[in-house]
Amino acid sequence: AKEARYSVGSSPESVSIGDVNNDTRLDIVVVNDHSNDVSVLLGYGNGSFAKETRYSVGPYPQSVAVGDFNNDARLDIVVANWVTNDVSVLLGYGNGSFAKQTRYSVGPYPQSVAVGDFNNDARLDIVVANWDTNDVSVLLGYGNGSFAKQTRYLVGSEPFSVAVGDFNNDTRLDIVVVNAYSKDVSVLLGYGNGSFAKETRYLVGYNPKSIAVGDFNNDTRLDIVVANLGSNDVSVLLGYDYLVFVKQMMLITGNSSRPQSLVISDFNNDGLMDIGVVNSLTHNIGIFLGYDNISFANETTYSTRPYLYPCSMAVGDFNNDTRMDIVFGSCDSDKIGVFLGYSNDSFGNLMAYSTGSNSSRYFLAVGDINNDSIQDIVVANYDNNNLGALL
Repeated sequence: AKEARYSVGSSPESVSIGDVNNDTRLDIVVVNDHSNDVSVLLGYGNGSFAKETRYSVGPYPQSVAVGDFNNDARLDIVVANWVTNDVSVLLGYGNGSFAKQTRYSVGPYPQSVAVGDFNNDARLDIVVANWDTNDVSVLLGYGNGSFAKQTRYLVGSEPFSVAVGDFNNDTRLDIVVVNAYSKDVSVLLGYGNGSFAKETRYLVGYNPKSIAVGDFNNDTRLDIVVANLGSNDVSVLLGYDYLVFVKQMMLITGNSSRPQSLVISDFNNDGLMDIGVVNSLTHNIGIFLGYDNISFANETTYSTRPYLYPCSMAVGDFNNDTRMDIVFGSCDSDKIGVFLGYSNDSFGNLMAYSTGSNSSRYFLAVGDINNDSIQDIVVANYDNNNLGALL
């Protein structure tokens, strides 16, 4: 399919995916760090999206995630706000719209946010990577859309991205953080009661910026993949027993590619996990298809031009053809781009959507926010202090 482009806010920084209107169609959420808002783009289920709707958040939002925080079967939004050292929680009405934000304090300069149930009470909790104090904040959810005060745990130097998963197969969620300055990842094992053990660290590449988890070798143990902006490569760490990770391989993303963000998905429907990466300075999306011998094919790239600084990405099936599609945020424009996946293991041309002037989208999320079973898009806008929705 050809690329479609959609306008969002200024400097879109992060993207996430989910069904925010309960129509069984995936939607997109983008955080715009120059417009201080998030953009929500509701999906039509055919690979296209409605115009954005935007919602105010805190200043310089850096990261966005979605989850059902009040157990009403409607997706909600959480955004990490860089300047005010807090997170914004926006509860969803299930029709693609959201209530005004409620803010909760975290550590200085929160850079990344993720959600999970850390104390096994069937209520979603929040974890935030605090860049300035080298720690993470954990906020336990009450199940009504509100959260307890933070508890903080030390990690490496300049934590930049956070993810969750059960790394030791004890049915308790753990935390993994990528540390930009110390060039490693911190793994914190969960006790299942909302608290965590001290970190264990593993070296990766130079200036790592993004992290994702998945099972690449189908051994039921989660593996870790990291985008290393400074060394122009991707680290793959395979998980073994007793929380041991082995740096299995480095995947080269190209000279001066500066990989900024990555995702894990099965792009060719072969039952094996693949890797997608945003190469910010070579202006493309790179795809590494996974083999069943724990290796990967050479990178295949798809140009994001005329948008010259892609900085975030997410995946979902936007046209209900059982093929994974890609959405990315462009930090040098007020647009997000969508690549639809083909059945021949390739992607179509770029489609673009606006997030509005001075929006600077940095992070985005995808989900069904209006309960129509079609994926929508939510964008956080850095400069405008609001969120935008494309339904």
